[in-house]
Amino acid sequence: MSKCNLFFWLSFLLVQVCKGQELNCKVTINADQVQTTERSVFKDMERSFAAFLNSRKWTTDSYKPYEKINCTLFINIGQMPAIGSFLANAQIIAARPVYNTNYETVLFNFADREFEFEYIESQPMEYNDNAYINNLTSMLAFYAYTILAYDYDSFSELGGNPYVQKMLLVVNNAQGSAHPGWVSLGSNRSRFALLDNINNPQLADLRKNLYKYHRLGLDTFDKTPDQSREQILDVLRNVKKVWSTFPTAILIVSFFDAKAVELANIFTDAQLATKREAYDILTALDPKRTVYQKIMAN
Repeated sequence: MSKCNLFFWLSFLLVQVCKGQELNCKVTINADQVQTTERSVFKDMERSFAAFLNSRKWTTDSYKPYEKINCTLFINIGQMPAIGSFLANAQIIAARPVYNTNYETVLFNFADREFEFEYIESQPMEYNDNAYINNLTSMLAFYAYTILAYDYDSFSELGGNPYVQKMLLVVNNAQGSAHPGWVSLGSNRSRFALLDNINNPQLADLRKNLYKYHRLGLDTFDKTPDQSREQILDVLRNVKKVWSTFPTAILIVSFFDAKAVELANIFTDAQLATKREAYDILTALDPKRTVYQKIMAN
């Protein structure tokens, strides 16, 4: 190979490395409830699903290895009605680093109780943004774009809009499938409901809160904790306003699923007036959790 060609290929490889994929997703499959002697398919699923999420380019932006979004996908398979057909639920969690710390904050925490799919060992994972190919890759793509929407929203106000549009495309393409979770009828905690909340102008303040909470609150917390707490308290006030009109919004449920423990820790050392207001809002909007009791314990 000539020096010129060698330089070209080295440059090409460097560009590919610099572009990098966006997700660093760990996939775990629990199939303890499934009665089958063919257990190797479940390990194959973990490898295949992770490769699909982590090897694909989901954006046009360049990501360095340390900039990848850490996320987890836990799939609990409850039934295998037929060979290659699986009924499951899934938990999808994504995190983001907080500036000037070694702490990662949970951005997104969502339970999908209608995670139905077909899969045969070593099956190719095919996906196209412009067409519905199968339920599995559509669900995985939907959550890849959801994670990106949340991550970009946390760095700039409504910065995740391009990925919300991608989510919308996935849902629209899947509307005609026979699988649950894609249509308006049914659960208010479905993929359709999640997108409907995210794409609803009346709930836009919940998305804007992601920027205020993370960029203006957590990312400045190490230098100005009292001011950061005030920003986060204002986020809670905004959530309360939306909750008064949309008390069952899945975005509110998901917010507290992601942030409950963190919020309790944030306000434990706050000024008394701030503690009281935060505690009152949290216990009114998310009354089933006991973790908020620690805010007023000191």
